[in-house]
Parts: sequence; C-alpha cells; structure tokens
Amino acid sequence: MVRGRFSSPEGEEFEREFMEHPGAVGIIAVDGSSRVTLVRQFRGPMGRTVLEMPAGTCDVAGEEPLATARRELAEEVGLEAQRFEELAALPVSPGVSDQLTRVYLATGLSSCAPGREGPEERAMTLEVVPIDEVPAMVAAGELMDAVTLAGIALAREALARRA
Repeated sequence: MVRGRFSSPEGEEFEREFMEHPGAVGIIAVDGSSRVTLVRQFRGPMGRTVLEMPAGTCDVAGEEPLATARRELAEEVGLEAQRFEELAALPVSPGVSDQLTRVYLATGLSSCAPGREGPEERAMTLEVVPIDEVPAMVAAGELMDAVTLAGIALAREALARRA
C-alpha cells in the first residue's frame, strides 16, 4: 500500500492509501463454436474458488501486454490464438488500486502444452461454456468476476460486429 495525495474536482486536497499495481491482462478465448474458456481457481483473498477468464499480471520486465496475454493463455489453459483484439483497459477496483486489466478477445484457437505455475494455477480447472449461457451463469451466482463479465459482454459485441 502507498499513500497518495490528490485533488478533488473542486480543488480540495486529500490523502488516500491505495495499492500500486503493474497492470494485468485478461483473455476472453472464444472457439469456433462460440464457447468461452474460463478457469476456476482458488483466490486466497476471497477464500474460495472463482470462475474467471484466464489472466495474469504484467510482471515480466519489458514484456508488452499482448505478449503477456499470449503467454498467459498458453500457460493457464493450453491455448494459442491466431487473432487477438484488445477490447478495453478496465479498472479492477478504482477506489483502492490503480490496477488496469487489458482485456483481449482471442479467436482462431488451437491447443498447446500448458505451463501452469504456482499453487493457484496448478489446482485450477477449465470450463468451456457456450457464451450465450453466461447470463444464466451470472443469475445463478456461478460467475461473478466483474472484469470477466465486462470482457465477455465486450467480446459478444465484437463478435456480433464481425458477423
């Protein structure tokens, strides 16, 4: 945590503690049958497993976000993509962190060897679901990660424009 000094729109100065973050990437990987590949992994701060898009921190010095996205997609879910389209850079929790997650749509998928690292990734499972079933999954409480949901909504819109 760091402490920052800010000015409000009215010019009033104030201080807040927040977490500095190098940024992250998330990938909405959609196959030719309009199915999205998600990961279910344990998230310590939540104390439970969470269903979300494959994602990772931009923590390799000098690595461009797109290269991070390609690496994370391969490592976490064993997929490569012919096409990546950046959909948005989304704040994760703007009241407590400066983290932005760049969300990519990945299409033209093919398999590769995964390379999972760390205790969360080694225990993760994959779920491939029809993208049209996502709203029902949200309503049922199965899918609640906000950045994943925003990414899927943006991916659906991008795919509809292509059709």
